Amino acid sequence: MRRADRLFQIVQHLRGGRLVTAQKLGTWLEVSERTIYRDIADLQSTGVPIDGEAGVGYMMREGFDLPPLMFTRDEIVALVAGARMVRAFGGATMARAADEALVKIGAVLPDAERDRIARTEIHSPMWVVSDSDRQSIDVIERAVERRHVLTIDYCDEAGRSTARDVRPLGLWFWGKVWTLVAWCEMRNDFRAFRIDRISSLVKTERIFKPERGKQLADFYRAVERSESYGMGPTARGM
Repeated sequence: MRRADRLFQIVQHLRGGRLVTAQKLGTWLEVSERTIYRDIADLQSTGVPIDGEAGVGYMMREGFDLPPLMFTRDEIVALVAGARMVRAFGGATMARAADEALVKIGAVLPDAERDRIARTEIHSPMWVVSDSDRQSIDVIERAVERRHVLTIDYCDEAGRSTARDVRPLGLWFWGKVWTLVAWCEMRNDFRAFRIDRISSLVKTERIFKPERGKQLADFYRAVERSESYGMGPTARGM
C-alpha cells in the first residue's frame, strides 16, 4: 500500500469518535505500530485533529471531515464504468477493491452528486471470467509488482503442454481473454500466455532483477520491429 493511501485509511478508521489503538491500525493496514505512530504524528503536524497517545489509542475530534471530492458528471460515469468492468473482468482481489473504491468515492462526494453512482446505467456481465482465472490474475498481478518468478503449466493452441519458469512483466485484457506477457526462461525470449490456458500456477520465492533486453520496454520494441516488417507480434504462448 502506498503511504498516501495508508494515511487516508488511518483517517477513515479514526472517524466516528471511537478510540482505536495503534496495534489495531497496524493489523488492519499490515504495518508495524512504529509506522502507525510515525504516520499519526505526520497527520497531526499537518493539522488533522487526532487526539490520543501511544499505548492508549487515538480518535478523531468531532467536526473534522475530508473535503468533498469534486468530479464532473463525465468523470463520475467513467469511474463507475471502470470499477464495474474491473469487478466483472478482473481478479477476485481487484473486484473487491473496485467495490470498496466506489463506496469510498460515494462517501466523500457532495450530496448533489452522490446518487449519480447508482444512476449510472453502465454494466458488465459477471460470468465471463472464471473463478480460477480470477485467482490466477491476482497471483500474477502481485508477482509482476514484486518480481517473483512463476512456475506455470501451459497448454498452447496446438494442445501441447509444457512446464516452464517465467518472469511476469504485465497483464493485458483483450475483451474476453487475459494474457500474461513474460520473459520465458525455457525459450529465452518473450512470450504471451493466455490465462485460460494456464492449468497450474505457482509463485516461487525466486526474485528476478530487471535485465537489459528482458524488460517490458524491450518487449514493446520487439513488437514494433516485427510489425514494421509485417511479421505481426513476436511474443506468443509456445
